[in-house]
Amino acid sequence: MGQWPDKPNGWVLVDMGGISAGPLNLITDVAGLRVGNANDDKVKTGVTALICDQPVTAAVHVMGGAPGTRETDLLAPENLVEDIDALVLSGGSAFGLDAASGVQAALRELGRGFEIGPHRIPIVPTAILFDLINGGDKDWGRYAPYRDLGYEAANVASAAFGLGSTGAGFGAMTATCKGGLGSASTIIAGKDGANITIGALVAVNALGTPLVGDTGRFWAAPFELNEEFGGYGLPSPMPENARELRIKHRNSESSGENTTIAIIATDAKLTKSQAKRLAIAAHDGFARAVWPSHTPLDGDLIFSLATGTSGIKPELDAQIDLGALAASTMSRAIARGIYNARPAENDHLPTWFEMFDSGSSFS
Repeated sequence: MGQWPDKPNGWVLVDMGGISAGPLNLITDVAGLRVGNANDDKVKTGVTALICDQPVTAAVHVMGGAPGTRETDLLAPENLVEDIDALVLSGGSAFGLDAASGVQAALRELGRGFEIGPHRIPIVPTAILFDLINGGDKDWGRYAPYRDLGYEAANVASAAFGLGSTGAGFGAMTATCKGGLGSASTIIAGKDGANITIGALVAVNALGTPLVGDTGRFWAAPFELNEEFGGYGLPSPMPENARELRIKHRNSESSGENTTIAIIATDAKLTKSQAKRLAIAAHDGFARAVWPSHTPLDGDLIFSLATGTSGIKPELDAQIDLGALAASTMSRAIARGIYNARPAENDHLPTWFEMFDSGSSFS
């Protein structure tokens, strides 16, 4: 396995049996990150803001056919800005891009941002999902609520935050049940206590389904740690309808009504190019947890962050393992978002718990 040259005795990834979830099992187990959620119950939508305590290396990779984004071009490895101050995941389709303005306002009040002469400009890339047709009242008047929701989410950001029907996942849906906001973390033990942490944060609003056929079991089950989404495993034998495509619709006029948007983060030291490679690898977690994923009608996107707080630089073969664990952590986060969703008035779909009665009606 690969060695980290900055460590006196090297650093070697253990086999997959040596991994564990972080103490919070949230993306904030990566030191230097905080997350805040804000919702509008009437509109049935919300915003999730990830705040970096210090500017960090970032990248992005899009694999869906209907993305909605703000300030993602600057994350390309060849472009000038190396670090970002925050990331935003928002409901509201294109209206939700305004959430970044609220997060920028909160950061500007703190004196954060890219310095140009006497000015500081907070760098806040953003991705949105479509939740406009979910039973909420979208008659919000002249301006949508997302700027204010972004400001609120940034100001309540902390290490501990809610999952399920909150933030960007508040009004999310999948093909078979309510979607939600999910998060998970993985700690990889190295020599002499030199650990690496990987964390995932995801808003699941997929065209496909996270469930195997008609069962309440998650496609992500092989990667589950500590029964974090029930511990039910995969069905055995697999149901005959496991291969059936369960999707919301096949109408091309509905393009953009779906999206799984996410962030993968690590405390390893990565370049922008290496961070992008981590985002690419993390997309495997989408494919392992949602069937189908990356469709022309999804805007599937993953941001990646590398805080560097561990001080560890990966060699090439160790990066392979980091990519694999980024994918498994993302899969777990997706399932946790679905598992933690809760019902609300005028929902168009039931939650996982409503469908399966806490597991008592499993098949």
